[in-house]
Amino acid sequence: MKYLPAWELQKRIAARVKANVKEGKEARHTLLLLEHYPVYTTGIRKSDYTPEVEAQLKGTGADFHRTNRGGLITFHGPGQLIAYPILHLSSFSPGIKWYVCALERTVIRTLRGLGIHAHTSPHTGVWVGENKICALGLQGRHVTTHGLGLNCNTDLQWFTHIVPCGIPDKGVTSVTQELRRETTISQVEPHLLKAFAEVFKCQLVYS
Repeated sequence: MKYLPAWELQKRIAARVKANVKEGKEARHTLLLLEHYPVYTTGIRKSDYTPEVEAQLKGTGADFHRTNRGGLITFHGPGQLIAYPILHLSSFSPGIKWYVCALERTVIRTLRGLGIHAHTSPHTGVWVGENKICALGLQGRHVTTHGLGLNCNTDLQWFTHIVPCGIPDKGVTSVTQELRRETTISQVEPHLLKAFAEVFKCQLVYS
């Protein structure tokens, strides 16, 4: 899915969740799982990325979009499992710090189910050793948007054109690279859904 249609979909669902809560209805929290065409996105610190940088990145064949999420530049593309939780945050917890930690725990539990030992670090996201396997970029005021990108069998060469998440001297990895066998989004997705339901203590309804 292209990035902008996915962003428009998030905004529509977020508006519906917000309206439901305001009207005293069931919130209908939503978890979107998808895969993007190649795209570089930046967070709210847009001034760090000049038009020249944007043109260079578009020259790789990827799209480029400036967003309202937290965090710095990252890549989304084929082979990366994208999860956009659209939640009325205070229905789960009053704070964004809890939410960030809950998403990190979800990914760590997902990877444990696949036989990968992952961890957090002072930097946001989930890591295997010194390599980031999952990036987080969130907007969490009232109703959450944006989310996480977990590298399954992503072509990691896309990350060589940027400093991922603005963290120098760190690498990136994927489930495929860690397991040393091709591992697709469809193989990882059930583990993520199970972990999400456990961490957020919710029942998933598929649609």
